[in-house]
Amino acid sequence: MKSPAFSVRSKCDHVHANATFNLTMKYFSTRGGLAELTFEQTVLAGLAPDGGLYIPASIPQLPANWQKDWANKSFPELSIEILSLFISADEISQTDLAALVHATYNDSAWRHPDITPLQPLTTNKYILELFHGPTYAFKDVALQLLGNLFSYFLQRRNKAKSPGEQRETLTVVGATSGDTGSAAIYGLRGKPDVSIFILHPKGRVSPVQEAQMTTVTDENVHNLAVKGTFDDCQDIVKALFADTAFNAKHHLGAVNSINWARILAQTVYYFLSYFAIRRTLPTNAELQFIVPTGNFGDILAGYYAKRMGLPMAKLVIATNANDILTRFWKTGRYEKVDSNSSSAVVGGVVETLSPAMDILVSSNFERLLWYLAFENVQNTNPGGDLREKACQTVKGWMDDVKSIGRIVVPDSVLELARRDFTAERVDDKQIRQTIREYYTSQSYTADPHTAVGLHVAGVLSPPSNTTQIILSTAHPAKFSEAVTSALDGVPGFDFDSVLPDAFKTLLTMERRVIEVERPDAELVKGVVERFAVV
Repeated sequence: MKSPAFSVRSKCDHVHANATFNLTMKYFSTRGGLAELTFEQTVLAGLAPDGGLYIPASIPQLPANWQKDWANKSFPELSIEILSLFISADEISQTDLAALVHATYNDSAWRHPDITPLQPLTTNKYILELFHGPTYAFKDVALQLLGNLFSYFLQRRNKAKSPGEQRETLTVVGATSGDTGSAAIYGLRGKPDVSIFILHPKGRVSPVQEAQMTTVTDENVHNLAVKGTFDDCQDIVKALFADTAFNAKHHLGAVNSINWARILAQTVYYFLSYFAIRRTLPTNAELQFIVPTGNFGDILAGYYAKRMGLPMAKLVIATNANDILTRFWKTGRYEKVDSNSSSAVVGGVVETLSPAMDILVSSNFERLLWYLAFENVQNTNPGGDLREKACQTVKGWMDDVKSIGRIVVPDSVLELARRDFTAERVDDKQIRQTIREYYTSQSYTADPHTAVGLHVAGVLSPPSNTTQIILSTAHPAKFSEAVTSALDGVPGFDFDSVLPDAFKTLLTMERRVIEVERPDAELVKGVVERFAVV
């Protein structure tokens, strides 16, 4: 039975605004403060000054006839409808929004007309392929749009300036565990008034992922190979945003999924897959989305779609051996190192066959924690400023994660989390087995991240009327070593058959990369000071 707190007209939505079309949509930090930002300010800021993440002041309801009116819309058309619910028309007109969307999702940049096509595996299991963009990864869906939004806002601001007045610029700083970096670079390369600096953990991304980033030699693109982990890179990025003077000088912008626009853009393919599959399913069928999860952004987009009113079962979190999220859903403890394990890895991060998910702390989890805190305080301590109470709760939790590496939420909060999510863990042996299984039984070549989702889908026991949709986050060619090792000795397998032409010369192309000898924010600041357009 679905909780009334997550129906279209939820108690939560009544308290912090409830409107079908919010023409004055604002955004605020998960950690408090009175400031409410416009969509433009939110996108350009990325991370809040207090370290929190921006969330909408309300979650809009879907229009009354959305299931009928949207049923046959294309990906761009759905994008316009959904984005319009979160972006005030006085910020971006309908005409401009449509132009932005169609400039982002078109045949010149995407290899499939559906943008994110749904591929059947069995009668009740489908793959949602999110890798048909320029860099062959799901990050393209959001980052191609984000790049165009950055350009749109900067051009509009600079056009309004007087002759001789200094132009506004943006210095984009991001951390990547593999796919975000190349997708951000391809979305921003060559754009005027924008510099982009991408940090990746040296030796901890796949060869193809590294080459996709470092072979882009546009003058505004700067790749930094940091000797450390993805979490080290992410911490450096957060430190730069937290430095008020540095941020003000360079006008920092975020491309990681801490940027709200990325989450918003990704909600669209949940709706697209719903409509694509609904045409062939009985009316009592229930959809179950299984999402390979590292930084929690992709599955958070599904959560927002669910909160808006898209029918679905519990969202399924599929993690690799870096299982902080799975452990949270099992125990209510969100901790960097498993306190129940006697074999904790030094530094906490385990290197796996699915490196884009080798993450210790999931940044976007903070956004979910805010909603859990809000509803919990609403149920247990009503009265007063509930939003601020939730913000202070989240701030306390995140301070503890930073200082002692763990939090333990109340049982009431864990119950709320379990109402909409479940989580499972997959190890490297299971990844190899799953890649092999689906190639031999379905002639489908899955990348190791998709294999995490496929394995979890197989161990679940959903009701008979459930149809599973597994999100496929990357093209298998991006992870050649994992795929070829899993399929070694399988008759008929030839990796060249899945290798895109664009990848065949990638590893031999000229590269440009700056090595950072240790995870030190000051060293990275020095690189930005040297190369950023100010």
